Amino acid sequence: MKASVLSLRGAKVLLGVTGGIAAYKSAYLVRQLAKAGAQTRVVMTRSACEFVTPLTFSALSMAPVAVDLWSKDQSTDSKVGTKHIDLAKWCDVMLIAPASANTIAKVAHGYADNLLTILALACRKPVVLAPTMDADMFVNETTQRNISTLYERGFEIIPPDEGEHASGLTGPGRLPEVETLVLALSKTLSGGLQDLKGRRFVVTAGPTQEPIDPVRYIGNRSSGKMGFAVAREAARRGARVTLISGPVVRETPRHVSRIDVSTAAEMLAAVRKELKSADVLVMTAAVADFVPAEPAQGKLKKSSDTMVLHLTPAPDILDALTKAGKKNLLRVGFALETEEGLRNARQKLSKKNLDVIVLNEFTTSNRVFGSDKNRVTIIDRSGASVALPVLEKTEVARRLIDKIKGMM
Repeated sequence: MKASVLSLRGAKVLLGVTGGIAAYKSAYLVRQLAKAGAQTRVVMTRSACEFVTPLTFSALSMAPVAVDLWSKDQSTDSKVGTKHIDLAKWCDVMLIAPASANTIAKVAHGYADNLLTILALACRKPVVLAPTMDADMFVNETTQRNISTLYERGFEIIPPDEGEHASGLTGPGRLPEVETLVLALSKTLSGGLQDLKGRRFVVTAGPTQEPIDPVRYIGNRSSGKMGFAVAREAARRGARVTLISGPVVRETPRHVSRIDVSTAAEMLAAVRKELKSADVLVMTAAVADFVPAEPAQGKLKKSSDTMVLHLTPAPDILDALTKAGKKNLLRVGFALETEEGLRNARQKLSKKNLDVIVLNEFTTSNRVFGSDKNRVTIIDRSGASVALPVLEKTEVARRLIDKIKGMM
């Protein structure tokens, strides 16, 4: 617990408690957070009050417990404000533990019918949920979809423990031990204390689609997951982020402004416009290298067994930006290679005048496209390189943002 004590000292934690047997563990959590040096405020649902009384949490946190959205006492710590806004602004992190299936569903779909869900939706700081429920409820497809929705939107999820439940069933869904929750908060705050506040990021993601005719196009298999993860991490750490995305069906991360484009030309125009006030450009998008020279105005009919398609080079976004010569812009590019990866990536780093390049080596064991994991090498302008092991793309994004932060 020594590491968590250091990183939670002075932290302001807003703890949300929902209805469930595991609510009693949250009382121990409040006590442990106090030992770790954190200041805790508690908000409860009405259902949670059926398991543990607000008085218990008030005594442990040494602060009033918020329950009723319609309480006549809407006084706050500031001269102007209401509980459901001030508490969201007050905290460094919000943790909902236990997070019931009902509350998870409400937050995932934007329902704000009690004080806790309003705070979860209004909070600008990291919101962490610890899903806790009966095993069958947890593995239910609807619950899993709701959890995935929250994750993609930028909420953080602490996986539940497995074991015996009050129902007698055995499986996932138990609230993790208090020490696990405290360490999870420690990790969140170590990268989430707004160390990029005041910075402006422009991130590109996904593929481009270059029209052959009104119904066909040239594209690639990029899923956009890496770019969305980078945008999410930068926003989580306080940056103002604009995400310029090619055609993908993905949830927009919390506090990220999104611009959808289709072609390389559209992406170039959007990047040029957004870079005027940017500090960092991260080009994760898989932009087309070639485009049809003369897209047909109508659907091309099959007139023979072969078709000849004339292609011309697509706009080179990084090259165009290099020639534009914008100063004080940290440029990060990505390189997908199938052979001689390091050599080709270093050449691109120099040719495109980049500060950092991230090498993806496409192999049978690292297929990159559509995967939640990736193995990359991060190379900076000094020539130094760091080869990372296979990691979740969210963790790759965190490592990359750490690198960018260190160079700013």
